[in-house]
Amino acid sequence: MPGSFPTAAWSSWRTLIAALLLVLTPMLAVAAESNVQQSPRATVSLVSEYAAVSPGQQLRIGLRQRLAPHWHTYWKNPGDAGSPPSITFKAPDGITVGEIAWPGPDRFIIGPVASYGYENEIVFPMALTVPKDARPGSQLVLEADADWVVCEKECIPEDGKFRLALPVEADARPARTEILAAFKNADARQPQPSPWRASVSADESTLQLAVEGEGIAPASVQSALYFPDSWGVVDHVADQVLTVEEGRLTLATTKGQGYTPGPSAGLLAITDGGGQKRWFALELTPAVTTAATTGAPATLPLWQMALFAFLGGLILNLMPCVFPVLAIKATAVAGMSGGDRREVRLSGLFYTLGVLAAFMALALALLAVRAGGSAVGWGFQFQSPLFVAAMSWLMLAIGLNLSGVFEVGGALAGAGQGLAERKGHAGSFFTGLLAVVVATPCTAPFMGAAIGSALVAPAYVSLVVFAMMGLGLALPFLLLGIFPAVARRLPRPGAWMVTLRQAMAFPMYATAAWLLWVLAQQAGEAGLRMALAGLVLVGLVAWLVGLGQHGTRKRWWPRGAAVAGVAGIAGLMVMLHGAEPQAATAPAPSTQAEPYSAERLAALRAEGKPVFVNMTAAWCITCLVNERTTLSTSAVQEAMREHEVVYMKGDWTKRDPAITAFLQSFQRDGLPFYAFYPAGKEAVLLPPVLTQAIVTESFKQ
Repeated sequence: MPGSFPTAAWSSWRTLIAALLLVLTPMLAVAAESNVQQSPRATVSLVSEYAAVSPGQQLRIGLRQRLAPHWHTYWKNPGDAGSPPSITFKAPDGITVGEIAWPGPDRFIIGPVASYGYENEIVFPMALTVPKDARPGSQLVLEADADWVVCEKECIPEDGKFRLALPVEADARPARTEILAAFKNADARQPQPSPWRASVSADESTLQLAVEGEGIAPASVQSALYFPDSWGVVDHVADQVLTVEEGRLTLATTKGQGYTPGPSAGLLAITDGGGQKRWFALELTPAVTTAATTGAPATLPLWQMALFAFLGGLILNLMPCVFPVLAIKATAVAGMSGGDRREVRLSGLFYTLGVLAAFMALALALLAVRAGGSAVGWGFQFQSPLFVAAMSWLMLAIGLNLSGVFEVGGALAGAGQGLAERKGHAGSFFTGLLAVVVATPCTAPFMGAAIGSALVAPAYVSLVVFAMMGLGLALPFLLLGIFPAVARRLPRPGAWMVTLRQAMAFPMYATAAWLLWVLAQQAGEAGLRMALAGLVLVGLVAWLVGLGQHGTRKRWWPRGAAVAGVAGIAGLMVMLHGAEPQAATAPAPSTQAEPYSAERLAALRAEGKPVFVNMTAAWCITCLVNERTTLSTSAVQEAMREHEVVYMKGDWTKRDPAITAFLQSFQRDGLPFYAFYPAGKEAVLLPPVLTQAIVTESFKQ
């Protein structure tokens, strides 16, 4: 036909076009994948969900591994052998690559060892955001160094350098189907948040995981496997015996040598009745703590918690932490001598109300912080440099009041209530408040178990326990009010009370100095400078207030200057609140101590070594007394050497989540805390007040 295209020529053109498409298609799609690192065992590259990206876009990239048959790579906890993949990036300014979102693993058992990881193909996805100012027509270039281990019967480390260039265009273009399918397979393994409550308990050899909630039933769980986030929590190769009943699933297995009590995390892989496998992220709380091995139950009944709290509060009156408040108490008791019976009783009642109000405020604060997801403990406020500085200024102000520099009557913790002409009981109330605030750095015997149990119990139980603790602390002063005849046997008021009052100022000054030392451990030289400046301003304000109070003529300028001084103190508080904290260092006894870490403790126990753990803080007076009078003595040091005891020390001067978790694993929330791990055995808890005999006898186990 005239003008028609020859059939033979058209066939040639079609062949040429097809060949060009075969060549150009990979070139158009190659932007979604980097260069490939290939070995007989694995083909590895850096891939992107998109072949072209747009400004401000959020996407994922991933390290893609295609493994030869029977070879596998590793999860973040590799199990008995292997190592997880690691990758570091060189990215343009303004680009940050997120952490690996680890897909759920499988378990591979080869002879006597087990590993956690993946076979066939896996993508380790990471989030990436394209800068908003990226220009269309440019390229987003990522360079990465990665290393990984692949195993069959032998394990071989591999590594590679990758360069991924992503064109920036006005509209993003997805990667080719093969890469998208690889991301989809990894997404199918991504752990889901667990809808159930999960806890873990352990004895000398067995670990049990318990999961409870709706949707758990024998028909819906064909098999299950627990993958702990941390190495050595379980014996990786041991069987995990599954028991399923309506609303509850348990897995019992052999405890690993790296297990430490306390909150932990991991994955639960469940295969349902239809054969589908899903992974669930678990946040595990201890179901039974090692307190069981010391004869104490994991949780206490309410009456026992209340009794322990009452006894602990009563004994708290004798603890070194409360000694600074004895000065205030002594002045107040002296003022009760010869007083009206009704006034004496009301004084004791108001003091008790102050103590109870302070304990209720502490309980509510602890519960509120816990509800917000933070872990804190008894005495947590002394972990704040701002609070410590404010307390040192308050102690100085009280001391100056007792010394007669100025008069406030009952407004400053009741320091001068016995000498004030007014009959109000605000001083008694604030004396009770201050007694609790100063007492909280330490715990007395019985208090630890009560506080620990109360803070994992319902809120009303916590409030009851803290109220009983306050009643125990207030009881001696309350009894003086109920039986005023005891107070009337004291010497009659007179000039001697002025001398007593002035003498009682010096424990306040000593407490202010000690708090400055604590602050220096927390906030370093800069924090100490601000606190010292605050002390000068407190002294100036006190002097100006006293100057305005004395004399026959009305003086307004001292009051104005005092207001300016108070403003300066407020400014220092703001600066302290924003100051960068420094590493805190509580004083160490002469015995050399290793810093506490859960990993090191687990390793020492696995080696069969006895370990003594001392949890302390610079603000815990009882801790410091124990270290000076017991732990640093030659008898205890010699006993440690004789029995080859490893001494570990944790410093809780500032908040430390690892130490908080360790304390909570024993249902404890305060200091002092001492645990001794005999070789091959669980922990034995020592009392908060130590003697040389108590420590050396424990080592003989």
